[in-house]
Amino acid sequence: MNKIQLFFLLRKNTKLSEKRLPMFEANQYGKFFAYLGVAFFLVYFFGIGTFLGWIAVKEDEYQLITYVLPFILTMDFFMRFMSQQTPVMLVKPYLMMPISKYTAIDFFLVSQLFSANNLIWMSLFVPYTFICVCGNMTLLQGLGLLLLLYLMILVNSQWYLLVRTLINKSMFWWALPLVLYGSMVAPFFLLSDKSSEKFFDQIFDFIGEYAFTWYAFILFAVLFIVLFMINRKLQMRFIYDEISKHEKTNMKHVSEFSALNRFGQIGEYLKLEIKSTMRNKAIRTRFIQGVVVITMLSLLIAYTDTYTGGFARNMWCLYCFVFFGAVNLVKVMGPEGNYIDLLMVHEENILTLLRAKYYFYCAIVLLPFLLLLPPIISGKFSLLMILAYLLITTGPEYCLLFQLAIWNNQTLPLNDKITGKNQFENKLQLIIELIVFFVPVLLVLILQTLFSDTVAYIVMIVIGLAFTLAEPYWMRNIYQRMMKRRYQNLDGFHTTR
Repeated sequence: MNKIQLFFLLRKNTKLSEKRLPMFEANQYGKFFAYLGVAFFLVYFFGIGTFLGWIAVKEDEYQLITYVLPFILTMDFFMRFMSQQTPVMLVKPYLMMPISKYTAIDFFLVSQLFSANNLIWMSLFVPYTFICVCGNMTLLQGLGLLLLLYLMILVNSQWYLLVRTLINKSMFWWALPLVLYGSMVAPFFLLSDKSSEKFFDQIFDFIGEYAFTWYAFILFAVLFIVLFMINRKLQMRFIYDEISKHEKTNMKHVSEFSALNRFGQIGEYLKLEIKSTMRNKAIRTRFIQGVVVITMLSLLIAYTDTYTGGFARNMWCLYCFVFFGAVNLVKVMGPEGNYIDLLMVHEENILTLLRAKYYFYCAIVLLPFLLLLPPIISGKFSLLMILAYLLITTGPEYCLLFQLAIWNNQTLPLNDKITGKNQFENKLQLIIELIVFFVPVLLVLILQTLFSDTVAYIVMIVIGLAFTLAEPYWMRNIYQRMMKRRYQNLDGFHTTR
């Protein structure tokens, strides 16, 4: 069997493994909404490509697309975090087979070159090139431009894989993209208006002169080969580290959190939540990512005019408060699936655990409140708005997210951060996520249209406070319904360990 035949066999096995997953049927709902989103982006990019093509033909500057490429590549890099995973999960079943250890990695890296994450940008590049060819650009030049643009996207995909893999090992690697993309916007803050205008004029002149040449093609071809080889070596190294659980362990002083002893059993479960956040890779990484994302959003909103519209301000304010709950509580009881049998020993253990989780995530919303102080001080966010979304988060938002404890029955690995999958287990997870992120914002916008901002936020405060104070009632209701499904859930937890 040659390597090409082996690639096709690995692709077939990958498709079959996806269909055999217990959550495959539920994932169809996620795919449906994903396809709707992709269709929207395709139409949007097609319109942008057509518009830029008309401008390029009118101004007789066919290298116009290269001026906006830095922004396209930056957006492409960050968009990949929502959809593209690292390849390690595909390699595990093949490590002990009589094939080259790099074959599976090569299969994944090559398959990424033709993934939708790369091809979606052709919806922007193809109409741009087509209109330019209809102008004075030759067909050969058009094909060369398309090839160069696609090569740039491929280089960006390899850069993303490298950064994503390193970040999964240590959050300090966020310094790489922050330095690279921060250097693009630094001149706006460090230079005067006249100096920054002169600086960017020189950059655009350089791009316009060399971007559409053989030099650029050779440069990006070399970059692609170098990044591909680095990813090939790095992915395999991290695969063996994770599978063999080979990690450097340092002895650390572990706090007993004795101040929580006064709260009895709830205090013990609060200690468990805190230590899980501190010790387990998967949970700790999501927490640190949340702090980074919220801090960046806070500074962006406070010191720029990027998000000034009513929808954007309300959306990002809600996002900051609900982020920690949404990324963790959507998998509520997933980590506990590793030891769910022990929690069934005593009566109402699960109820106490759920209440401890609720108190923990209520305390967590104080962190976004502190991180959002810059927008409050700058006048972008009002205190009434902050209080409204804080209470909406601790009230109806958490009430909805905790409902998932009734149906979640997939054990979530605590430390398998690189090889673990992050898919929706059931359609309710997707539906509740959409409700949590969009319905409160739509309600606020409707109330603002009918009345005023003050009335809208007061109504939200009342709703949030009512749900928050009613926590003992809806939490017990969740517990009782969960107990009716306990044997079905236990079977799911056992199967997916």
